[in-house]
Amino acid sequence: MSALSTLLAQAPFLDPGGGPQQSGDFRVSPRAFIAVLGAGFLIATIGHVIRARALVAFGIALIFGATVIVPVLLAIAN
Repeated sequence: MSALSTLLAQAPFLDPGGGPQQSGDFRVSPRAFIAVLGAGFLIATIGHVIRARALVAFGIALIFGATVIVPVLLAIAN
């Protein structure tokens, strides 16, 4: 009974169209981010296999850059 009441209380928030509208002009294709993210995972994996800490660090830096740094900088620039 508790789960049902919780679900009913959350029902208005579960509507996908009820969220905030997109605003701003962040019109960048995600393909470049996905490519850099994939390259980062590949380089980090190779670094783990051959036990090269520099490659692991570089791969992690690419992943972090593709998912956090570059999108934030692009959002600030626009």
